[in-house]
Amino acid sequence: MAKRNTIQRQLVIAAVRFLADHPTAEEVYDRITMEYPDISKGTVYRNLNSLVESGLLSKVSVPSGADRFDHILARHYHIKCTECGKFMNVENFDYIPDMDEKVAAVTGYKMNHHDIVFSGICPECQKEMAEHPVSEEVLGDDQN
Repeated sequence: MAKRNTIQRQLVIAAVRFLADHPTAEEVYDRITMEYPDISKGTVYRNLNSLVESGLLSKVSVPSGADRFDHILARHYHIKCTECGKFMNVENFDYIPDMDEKVAAVTGYKMNHHDIVFSGICPECQKEMAEHPVSEEVLGDDQN
């Protein structure tokens, strides 16, 4: 059964596209309530999950973090800054489909796909850290 294209679904899709940095459900809700303050959090969350199930959005599960939503449906990888939390696509790096086959061969699983979230320190945070290094005085004597 096809889902109706309700105004709520349209608002959720528009918010995920506008917040192109892979927003969390909470960020999508916050964005929508800026213009539609009466929409409920439950409605936004249900529509996000429904849109994922329908294949109109994808959900990225982030270890030790909130799930994020993506309007780009082609398989690709993501990276998260461990300092500021920035979350983005890994550009110019092709998805590796034969990784599924290799993992299936060693585990016996029937693979559907794989999601990889790389983590590291983004260039902006690296620059900030270089310009403002943490001194041993700030760390205190218990670090020695």
